[in-house]
Amino acid sequence: MNTGIKNQILKDLADLIAINSKTIINANSKDLSNCDKSDEALYDRLKVDENKIKSMQLSVLKVRHMPDPEGEILYSYEKEPGLNIENKVVPFGTILIIYESRPDVTIEAAITAFKAGNKILLKGGKEAKYSNLALVDIWKQALEKNQQDINIVKYLDYNREKTQELIVENSLNIDVIIPRGGEKLIESIRKSTSIPMIISGRGNNFMFIDVDADIEMAIDIALDGKKRISVCNALDKVYIDSSLSPEKISKLINALLDEGIEIVADDAIYHLDNRIIPIENNNIFYQEFLAKKILLAQVDSIEQAIVGINQYSGGHSATIISKNMGHVNLFQYQVDCAAVYHNASTRFTDGGEFGLGAEIAISTQKLHFRGPVGLNELVTNKWFICGDGHVRG
Repeated sequence: MNTGIKNQILKDLADLIAINSKTIINANSKDLSNCDKSDEALYDRLKVDENKIKSMQLSVLKVRHMPDPEGEILYSYEKEPGLNIENKVVPFGTILIIYESRPDVTIEAAITAFKAGNKILLKGGKEAKYSNLALVDIWKQALEKNQQDINIVKYLDYNREKTQELIVENSLNIDVIIPRGGEKLIESIRKSTSIPMIISGRGNNFMFIDVDADIEMAIDIALDGKKRISVCNALDKVYIDSSLSPEKISKLINALLDEGIEIVADDAIYHLDNRIIPIENNNIFYQEFLAKKILLAQVDSIEQAIVGINQYSGGHSATIISKNMGHVNLFQYQVDCAAVYHNASTRFTDGGEFGLGAEIAISTQKLHFRGPVGLNELVTNKWFICGDGHVRG
């Protein structure tokens, strides 16, 4: 499929999302009616409203206007007269996306894999079934309108047993699996298949507030980190330099509590406010909260903060609030996360925010790519050698 056809399909897809917005929202309302509203994170991920529909449209149009990576020449060499060697970008082939809760993945993840030239298999969670089927139907309309195979984007309405059978036997010749969901989902797939995976791991993101930090800035960034609790780029843990004054720490505590955020803290901070819950077990440092909850703990040095982040975080995002550029450089190079920030919110770790148009996942692996996985990361390479009867001899 050439770039012109891909781009026309994406334009039609964006138009059809707008035309069918009421149909999408009505389908989503069926899913929401079966959702436990007390689970705020799940409900937030599941809900599709006009803003989410506009966001999906915008993502489609951004990817449409991005350069097509398929066929790009990465390396060219003439070994000898008439023997040309090129390395080109090619699609992976067939990508299976297994995801939970978020219907917008049906559009925003699939468009990146599609523009890169891949066939996409979508396996959404049963909690978003009606929303996903409505969105896949729009994909089919866009493909059919351009005389393309509607199964280039295919929804697998499978139960758990059939999905398990698929990833074990690989009857659909899947080249890559991208799981989007909690640790239980990722681990169950990892244990069951030999198909390569791009893992979108847990968040559990950290902030370090240095002794010279602008405390008002730190507060603003911490609050922004908790604005949405259902996303993997949310902030969960805050390390605070032990030399930071109690008055500044109290400012942070009050700002968090005023926003209804539950605070758990170590012994050094717990005694500053009787509304804080003490840490009972260090295993809490490993937890991704997905809730209006944050952990505060003191450290004696930036080195101690780095060790803690590398031990406990999900390898997703971490930020330092500091004026000391020596500390900033040490933090950003030594913290083992896909995205490392200075004086900015971890909430920016997102394909759209990074200029990728959309993302299929936030990879916490080091191979084959790390961080937001967009259009240019959903490809591989291949050697093309053309000669005229050449032999090596």
